[in-house]
Amino acid sequence: MAIRSVISTLNNDGTEVMGPGVLMYHHPGNDITTGSLLTVESNHFCVLKSRGAIFNVYAGGQYPVQTTDRPLIGSIQQAFYSGQSPWQYEAIFVSSAKSVAKAKGLALSRELAELVYDVDYYVHIDSKEDAVKLVTHMPYQGHFLTTEALNSYAGPVVEQAINQIVQLTPLEQINERIHEITDLVRGHLQDFLAIYGITLNDVKVLMRPRDERMRELISLRAFGLSEIEAVRYYVAMKMAERGLLSAPNMAVGEPFNIGLTGAGTMPAGLIEMAPPAAANGGGPAGQGA
Repeated sequence: MAIRSVISTLNNDGTEVMGPGVLMYHHPGNDITTGSLLTVESNHFCVLKSRGAIFNVYAGGQYPVQTTDRPLIGSIQQAFYSGQSPWQYEAIFVSSAKSVAKAKGLALSRELAELVYDVDYYVHIDSKEDAVKLVTHMPYQGHFLTTEALNSYAGPVVEQAINQIVQLTPLEQINERIHEITDLVRGHLQDFLAIYGITLNDVKVLMRPRDERMRELISLRAFGLSEIEAVRYYVAMKMAERGLLSAPNMAVGEPFNIGLTGAGTMPAGLIEMAPPAAANGGGPAGQGA
């Protein structure tokens, strides 16, 4: 009596093939024949194809592969393959668990300032019918369809939705419209993914200026400072990082005064703090005690 093969998503050591980020897995074996057992996990669907056409769809459980006998096909199988035709069936497993995909890119504000966006969107396959849509409409390479591959299709949709609002919005007002941007991305993504039978659960959008200097200036403006005050405080912080004594004067917009001899004022930024060696009594290089 022949031993029936068991087709599942488990490796020989019991580990799961369809881990995080895997939406679809095409079983690579050519040993699926009539009488094989399909083992489908509770968070998977299995789409069984026979000679390129959808034969059946299974939810969680174990099922024997059964089909009606055809005299002509049966005689060919018996003559050439001892009753078992390789590649007669293909098993494609689809994950119904929630997965997260990530989209990243650049957008331009109304002033043509560059903004970096990070979009996390959560998806899952809800039903057998949706699993068939995914297998039928979504191309994949090799034996896996990952969220990264999915994002190669969905990424341009996210980019278009974000730029639809961002390109008309001043840089300082981007975060004020983040909920509107998120809703627009969600709507565009849901319409697009529904074609492939993918349900969109949630979307999270984060945006920030690409230039670090611009980000710090906007942060200062958020404290209620005017544009000139924000620039002044930014320069003062950079001066303080370099140890310039005149940094507080730059922050308040006052000149740096040296009042020892009454010789007048010195422009801000010309006096630096002494290095540690000089402070401890050491002279400049080349000047011994």
